[in-house]
Amino acid sequence: MIEYAYQHPVLAALYGTLFTYAVTALGASLVFPFKNISKKLLNGMLGFSAGVMIAASFWSLLSPGIELAEELDMIPWLQAALGFLSGGLFLLLVDRYLPHIHVLTNHREGVNSSWRRSVLLVLAITLHNIPEGLAVGVAFGYASTIAGGSVVASTAIGGAIALAIGIGLQNFPEGAAVSIPLRREGMSRTKSFLLGQFSGMVEPIAGVIGAILAVTLRSILPFSLSFAAGAMIYVVVEELIPESQMMKTTKIATIGAMVGFTVMMMLDVALG
Repeated sequence: MIEYAYQHPVLAALYGTLFTYAVTALGASLVFPFKNISKKLLNGMLGFSAGVMIAASFWSLLSPGIELAEELDMIPWLQAALGFLSGGLFLLLVDRYLPHIHVLTNHREGVNSSWRRSVLLVLAITLHNIPEGLAVGVAFGYASTIAGGSVVASTAIGGAIALAIGIGLQNFPEGAAVSIPLRREGMSRTKSFLLGQFSGMVEPIAGVIGAILAVTLRSILPFSLSFAAGAMIYVVVEELIPESQMMKTTKIATIGAMVGFTVMMMLDVALG
């Protein structure tokens, strides 16, 4: 698997993000047997997702980006800072101007629009899942730029695989967290599922783009890895943490975040 991922990074990124999409669809499919979900469980799942993304941002993205910047004789802290802030700023601007509506809070953002609520929901879901696919793609692309057969290359590919697994794990509760509340609002099970699974559909596209950029433009990899990390942290702070703290079950959300962080950390250390 490692040799294949090294030789075919774009295909590896595609397969990795297809996996994350499939897990999202699996989570969204919970809408068929269930119409409601415990508020405590929902908050715990959102907290888990936040913990996974925070850990992945450092171990799978920022840390490799800093190491690569050193190898390329760049200023490591500058590349990390510029990339991280640019990733957050990019999503901030898209969040501000793209019309969308948050699933759990029904809070509308972006410019005024007469688009249907379902369209606004899809846009919100798409916006917040692009960074995850991009991160997996850049990670596989980065691994392929390292000398083939070396221990470092195997470690980097293992880290990319760990990232794909971690993103997939946190996508399961995300899919359920989208589809089940929609069903509770009166939407049909099929439509709720379709909107829920759509939250992962954009990831393979973003993953392939990220891998292609990483392979063809190695000099911008330190920036790209940090950019993906900044975009993921923006999603965590803007979306996951606030929504996990809405109910009076913040302890559950906090425990979920700790568990998610630990799981992603173990995956990255074990595989990467």
